[in-house]
Amino acid sequence: MNKITLHNQWVVKAPINDVFRIMTDFEKFPKNFPKVAESIQINKREGNYLGMDATVKSFGKRFQVKMKTQILPGKGFISDNDSYQFGTSGHEELLLSEHVEGTLIDYTYQVTIHKKWLSIIAVPLLRWYSMKYWEKAVIDQLKKTLEK
Repeated sequence: MNKITLHNQWVVKAPINDVFRIMTDFEKFPKNFPKVAESIQINKREGNYLGMDATVKSFGKRFQVKMKTQILPGKGFISDNDSYQFGTSGHEELLLSEHVEGTLIDYTYQVTIHKKWLSIIAVPLLRWYSMKYWEKAVIDQLKKTLEK
């Protein structure tokens, strides 16, 4: 098994509550961020804990992902995600904090690659490509929506 950590920070020129509202509205992710999410279905909800089945897009493919997510009111979310189809699992943290220019997004995704053959290709590709793609598909779209 190979583990890699992807991390980046961005500032969105919008109030933290506006960023939080969009980034934790998982059912609208496919509408808000169509380049990364095809569908998300919440099948379990207990307070701030969600169980979800998602179809995500990455590397030109669609993958099924099971998500166990905790919403942190006003601060973001943490999620443990399993994609048996792709052969990965991960721990995702999207944390929001006040910034002089708006909202700081601190994003970390720790990915475990379970298929040995996949790690040969995936590790360098994930390190190089994933955060650039996430920025373009999610952060830039979020900025376009909120920074008016």
